[in-house]
Amino acid sequence: MTGDQIAIFMLLFGVMVMFIWGKWRYDIVAFAALIVAVLIGVVPAKEAFDGFSSSAVITVAAVLVISRGLSASGVIDRIAHIVVPQVKSLALQITSLSGFAAVLSAMMNNVGALALLMPATIDAARKSGRSPSLLLMPLSFGSILGGLITLIGTPPNIIIATYREEALGEPFKMFDFTPVGLAVAGVGILFLALFGWRLLPKERHAQSAPDELFDIDAYVAEVQVPEDSPAVGQRIIELDDEADNCGVRIAGLIRGQRRILHTTRKTLVEAGDIIILEAGPEELDKFAHALSLQIKGDSKKDRKLFSSDDVSLVEAVVSADSRLIGRKIGDMRLKSRYGLNLLGVSRQGQPIRKRLHKVVFKSGDVLLFQAEEDGLASTLTRLSLLPLAARGFVMGKRGQAWLATGLLAGAVTLASVGALSLTIALAAAALLMVVTDIVPLRDIYEAIDWPVIVLVGAMIPVGGALQTTGATDLIASEIMELAGGYSAAMVLTLLLIVTMTLSDVMNNAATAVVMAPVGLSIADQLGANPDSFLMAVAVGASAAFLTPIGHKNNALIMGPGGYHFGDYWRMGLPLEVLIVAVGVPMILWVWPL
Repeated sequence: MTGDQIAIFMLLFGVMVMFIWGKWRYDIVAFAALIVAVLIGVVPAKEAFDGFSSSAVITVAAVLVISRGLSASGVIDRIAHIVVPQVKSLALQITSLSGFAAVLSAMMNNVGALALLMPATIDAARKSGRSPSLLLMPLSFGSILGGLITLIGTPPNIIIATYREEALGEPFKMFDFTPVGLAVAGVGILFLALFGWRLLPKERHAQSAPDELFDIDAYVAEVQVPEDSPAVGQRIIELDDEADNCGVRIAGLIRGQRRILHTTRKTLVEAGDIIILEAGPEELDKFAHALSLQIKGDSKKDRKLFSSDDVSLVEAVVSADSRLIGRKIGDMRLKSRYGLNLLGVSRQGQPIRKRLHKVVFKSGDVLLFQAEEDGLASTLTRLSLLPLAARGFVMGKRGQAWLATGLLAGAVTLASVGALSLTIALAAAALLMVVTDIVPLRDIYEAIDWPVIVLVGAMIPVGGALQTTGATDLIASEIMELAGGYSAAMVLTLLLIVTMTLSDVMNNAATAVVMAPVGLSIADQLGANPDSFLMAVAVGASAAFLTPIGHKNNALIMGPGGYHFGDYWRMGLPLEVLIVAVGVPMILWVWPL
């Protein structure tokens, strides 16, 4: 093994460790890996940023803009209300939800598909009297499976197609992935509906819906302000520091017969006012003592005290690319900067109440906050928070649903018949969505998941370094040796399993970048059809079901579903075994060795 090979292997091992640790976001890790690769000499400095000019990067960005257009036009909302049923049969409900998620994910970003369907799914669970935990994991897994069906369904497919074009002179076409992907997705969804949900722990079967995670009724408190209270003459916002120190949240006040809930926080406190709090008994006593307040115990206490015609209680989940992640609640100044009065945080189904201002946001956290309806939609988008209840936001021009659908269909058709390359066709569709104002000009850059773009652009040169150093041939040789001299079909099976295992602990796009050249090297050493091995990498890179860190969708549902880390492998491991059992024969049939 040469020095360069040792260096690139150590670098990739470090990248994998950092992905698993999760201290820094994956795009930062990937970009750091690129810089280190340049510094140690395995990536030439003049080629360091060539990955950002790759057609894979442009294709991924175009798909994300188109996904925003489909969402903003309202076409998916309209269909979702029809497709998401409240039925007695859990198997039918899971089949409907997962199947629809798979269809959406075949044509748009699967994270976006999940985000659009999650509120309807939770609402369906409530109306059906079921735990959302029984529906959300099948929904997430179904949307991931749907990404296998088409070239644009998931970044790994786009990366594999681009790599094939660079290595062999021709990319995979739009529906080259469909025979294998459709078979795997179909069998996978049937498994989720008939058996998968039964594998979750019993306590998940009876778990409450997200709004019940906070049980506000038990924590509503009212305190009256006497004339000698230090609070008299202060603005509500000036009481926040003391409230944070005591672990209580101020939700508004009652003056006479009027409730004042506006989140401007500028209201002056007067003697006789009743302050509405969300607090536990100990925290309430501490706050009341600090400001000489009188605790009232005869009022009706329920969630209605926290909302009015123009102020609502909102539940939302922190997405994987939210700017909140890694930052303390107290440092974000959500009240003054965004008009959000945070009342509670739930993590893995358990509410966090004490010392809330010191809690660090994590992906998948469910937040409960008070907010004014005006401007709420744009605030949620800006912070990458996904509402868990359909709120009737009009994010774009709903009358353009057919136009948005037609633009996507036109791009797919032009690419399928070879009139345009897929990248150009999708880029044109994205541009037309902006020109026709389906995606407003101000939303273009918000629609693009920049961490994914940076990840792909940074990892492409690192993946290239695997080839130039000869590291891919070493990995290929080791995989062939592990196969023990068995047939090429057995080697392909092992490649699929190795890729799938990597994807469970690394980002799926990074896995595709690393394993695509390995698959091609194995095919070359065996004298076999390279397309078979590239398809195995495509399937394995997208099949991340064992952990919440392998795919954004799995992280998103963790909080709303109240899942624990170990819940994923219970349903995910047999699903991955099934994918190997179905995927390998289908690959060998459609793409013979």
